[in-house]
Amino acid sequence: MKIGFSYSRCVRDIVDGNVNIDDVLIIIARTNFDPHNDEQWTGIWGGYRYGGHSRAEWHHCKDSDEQRYRDVSLELYESGRLHQPRQFGSHPHRSPYVWVDTGPIGHEQYSQPESVQQAWQNYLMLSALTR
Repeated sequence: MKIGFSYSRCVRDIVDGNVNIDDVLIIIARTNFDPHNDEQWTGIWGGYRYGGHSRAEWHHCKDSDEQRYRDVSLELYESGRLHQPRQFGSHPHRSPYVWVDTGPIGHEQYSQPESVQQAWQNYLMLSALTR
């Protein structure tokens, strides 16, 4: 399972097929919008598709991709996997990470053989040492 820390980059990874939406536990986004709201969606799409260099995370896609991006956004929103702290008055800082794994992808960590569990613990330790 994965925790995402960038709405635009995480949705892009899902749409591009780099991350399976079923592997997403939650995305903690710095956005504050409802993908059901057409006006708000237009602002999000325009900002990430055509916005200034730092905001144009979706500049590589085609205009015909818009519905795919919105569908992913809607699925995350409706399933409660799009957490937007700004909706609650918080202003989170930009994370240096896009994704963080919570355990071996596609597997329940503790139902794995002991060797897999140990390998995962070693990975976590090494990952923490390299930050």
